[in-house]
Amino acid sequence: MALRNITIKGDEILAKKCKPVKEITPRIAEACADMVETMLAADGVGIAAPQVGLLRRMVAVQRFDKAGEPFEFFLNPEIIAMLGENKPGGEGCLSVPDMRGVVSRSQHIVLRYRDVDFVEHTDTIEGFTAVIFQHEVDHLDGVLYIDKTE
Repeated sequence: MALRNITIKGDEILAKKCKPVKEITPRIAEACADMVETMLAADGVGIAAPQVGLLRRMVAVQRFDKAGEPFEFFLNPEIIAMLGENKPGGEGCLSVPDMRGVVSRSQHIVLRYRDVDFVEHTDTIEGFTAVIFQHEVDHLDGVLYIDKTE
């Protein structure tokens, strides 16, 4: 079920730091599906749990760096390395409607996370998908892109 997307005018939850997911519960599994449906309904490319009212370290991201550009879910994502120089680029956000800004982001990251089976992975991600991950992980720490605009 698509959930209500929280906007900067709607709730302080967007400024709070999220707690790690400790195990896959039926509620977490349901939230994963609901978040993806919410993102698709809003025509987004990424969404973080606080954007739908959940203070958990969970994000869904469209993987433009993979064949078929699938939507995938990530639990407890952590950027463990940012490689190369940052590059400025335009960003928007489902929780900051009708606005865009320029943010400088790394084009190459190393991400550690758990999948929906709670198996830990490390992945190297480049390009636009790396930018999406940085944007969504910022949400988990209570940071919005507008806090970083140039």
